Amino acid sequence: MNKILNVALPKGRLGEKVYYMFEKAGFPCPTIKENNRKLIFENEEAGVRYFWVKPSDVAIYVERGAADIGVAGKDILAEYKPDVYELLDLKIGKCNMAVASKANFVDDRRKTLKVATKFTNIAKAYYSAQGRDIDIIHLNGSIELAPILGLSDVIVDIVETGTTLKENNLVVLEKFQDISARLIANKANFKFKSEQIEKLQKSLAEQTENL
Repeated sequence: MNKILNVALPKGRLGEKVYYMFEKAGFPCPTIKENNRKLIFENEEAGVRYFWVKPSDVAIYVERGAADIGVAGKDILAEYKPDVYELLDLKIGKCNMAVASKANFVDDRRKTLKVATKFTNIAKAYYSAQGRDIDIIHLNGSIELAPILGLSDVIVDIVETGTTLKENNLVVLEKFQDISARLIANKANFKFKSEQIEKLQKSLAEQTENL
């Protein structure tokens, strides 16, 4: 009997794209396309069980073994450093980690730089490499407000198109890390289900070649 592969998919448009890649790789589950609010979908015949998870939680499900594999953004992996295998860059959900500020901002290196972000560890590592003294202000949303209201000098955040920044009169000072969706696996479960995971990984790698 086929071992069931447990897959944590990020909720939303990215997860839907990822599902179609998995389906193409030979792991279909037609019920997932039905319009309902279910979170778990299984296709015993194909040996797969999918569940929808908040994108920032995928790595937790995989690290703790509730999921064998999952798809998480490189931003989450860089921020939380979960103990998982990073198997493949799926080359979708592409964006950048960037520093942004008001257009007229001039960095006075004699002063502590106030940095607003939800990516505390990424920001610390970035500025530590420059030997820059910073004061981190951890925010969970609407980061763009911080420099506008004088709460911070700069922000460290994900930039996709830059539209939100422009609309709030902010500019990108530097893009410093490429972000995209990554296939990750639980280290222990990988050993038991390596055949299925490697088959999936090979097909996904072929699909991403032209992306």
